[in-house]
Amino acid sequence: MIFLRHCEERSDAAIQGLTDRFRAFGSGLLRCARNDGAKITLAFFLFTGTAQAQAPDACAYLSGLIPVDGGPLFLPSYPTAEEGPLRSVAFLYDDAVAAIALVGCGAADRARRIGDAMLAALDHDRAWHDGRLRNGYAAGPVETPVRLGGWWDKTQNRWLEDRYQVSSDTGNMAWAMLALLALDQALHDPRYRQGAIRIGDWVGGRGDRRGAGGYSGGFSGWEPSPAALTWKSTEHNTDLAGAFALLSKATGDPAWSDRARQAANFVGAMWDDGCACFAVGTTGDGVTPNRILALDAEIWPLLAIPAMAGHADADLVTIDSKLAVGDGYTYSDAGHALWTEGTAQAALVLGLLGHADKAATAAGAVEGQRAPHGGYFATPELRLATGFANAADPGTQRFYYHLPHLAAAAWAALAEKHFNPFTDSAALP
Repeated sequence: MIFLRHCEERSDAAIQGLTDRFRAFGSGLLRCARNDGAKITLAFFLFTGTAQAQAPDACAYLSGLIPVDGGPLFLPSYPTAEEGPLRSVAFLYDDAVAAIALVGCGAADRARRIGDAMLAALDHDRAWHDGRLRNGYAAGPVETPVRLGGWWDKTQNRWLEDRYQVSSDTGNMAWAMLALLALDQALHDPRYRQGAIRIGDWVGGRGDRRGAGGYSGGFSGWEPSPAALTWKSTEHNTDLAGAFALLSKATGDPAWSDRARQAANFVGAMWDDGCACFAVGTTGDGVTPNRILALDAEIWPLLAIPAMAGHADADLVTIDSKLAVGDGYTYSDAGHALWTEGTAQAALVLGLLGHADKAATAAGAVEGQRAPHGGYFATPELRLATGFANAADPGTQRFYYHLPHLAAAAWAALAEKHFNPFTDSAALP
């Protein structure tokens, strides 16, 4: 069946966006042809074999990004991003989730290159040697000192760095710990456990006695005197509860169990019976709850903290009523478009909780976001509002964009394999 449509002339970038969107939603081939320089004819050919059906699964896609042979390597978070802050940057969280997913896919021999990049960053930062990592690095083979992300600004005629990327969030440190501990379990290489311990010792210093305790956000800005982040995050403390618990299991040191309990207690205090949800954390005073409803702050406690299991049924009802978009889920109550990464997270937790049909539906929505060459778009819309300020420019909002995203592919792989990144197994904590 062939559909021919005429539309006003669009830019090549717009044509590409339409092409990507048709590919992402499958079942067709979009051809664009200019007519007399004034019109575009779009021919959409439907056929039984789709690009998605021929695409490799998420594990194969991730494995194909990293040759086994070679030294430390960071993968780009947004491999098709144009000039600016997202070009050629490897966000620590994205690479950490990718490394864990590769372990779950049985490709630890490839994941170790990301782990080695994290170890190199611990040893060869341009300023810090105290166990902290940065939120983002330059993608590609690692050099020493390890390069940070950045871009050349033509209007200012100088090299720029992004404030968020040079900073150190405690949640991102926790994900680096989780990645290194997954490699430790898979490869039995003590370097990875020692790296996780070094990061854990640094994060342990971010303990906070205000309100429900837990751990504060980290530090923002450039060396030598970045600003302390005084807010506390449910997501970050969930990450830390899981990472500290794994570190306790790996080392037998009860100090890590104490730290895990401190983080878990904060997460428990963020549960609100009134909305049957977790608050996303606190404001800067460390006490007042921040009432934004965010998908990862709802899902991750169920994956990471045993004591949160009793909230699962009520929490899933809230997610379905407040954050569902079509067959998937959005990022927060500030956005109305599907968030691929979060929908894969939902597919994983639903599967592990025994909701097989709902998990399969969410997984189908994730597959609907396949990008050319096998990756996954962060969102089908041009941009997805998060409801949170852009840490690099607090006067603006942070968005996800219609770009292939490494973390989306990584969570798709985790969901495929039913691999819980907080337990390194197909099990809840």
